[in-house]
Amino acid sequence: MSQNQAKNILGTNLECCCNEPKTGFFRDGYCHTNLMDQGSHVVCAVVTEEFLEFTKSRGNDLSTPIPAYDFPGLKPGDGWCLCALRWKEAEEAGVAPPIKPESTHARALAFIERKVLEKHYIQREQPDQLT
Repeated sequence: MSQNQAKNILGTNLECCCNEPKTGFFRDGYCHTNLMDQGSHVVCAVVTEEFLEFTKSRGNDLSTPIPAYDFPGLKPGDGWCLCALRWKEAEEAGVAPPIKPESTHARALAFIERKVLEKHYIQREQPDQLT
C-alpha cells in the first residue's frame, strides 16, 4: 500500500499528524511506515510532560534538541508519531499521551488493541451546526 493510500485506525485515509515540528519516520508530517521503520512510528500522539519524563526514563529523551538530526526537541502539546510499543508501554504505566485517531496509522492495531486506543482519542472539534 502506498503512503498516499495509507489508512488510519478508523479505516479512513491517514491524516497529517503534525508539521510543526515535522514528525513521522519520513519527516513528512504523517505517521507513514514501511519495513525500514523497525520502531513502527505509527501512533500520532499529543505529548504530555508525564510522557516525556517517562520515555526519557526509558532511555529515549524526546525533549532535548538534537540539531545534527534536525530534531527540535518536543514540548508538551506537540504532535509526534510515536513507536507503537513505547506508547503501549506508557499506557500500561498510566502515562500514555492522548492520540489523534485520524492520524494514527492502521498498523498500530497490530500492536495495540482498538479498545485501548479508543480510551485515549482526542475528539476533533466539530463546527457548530446551523439550526
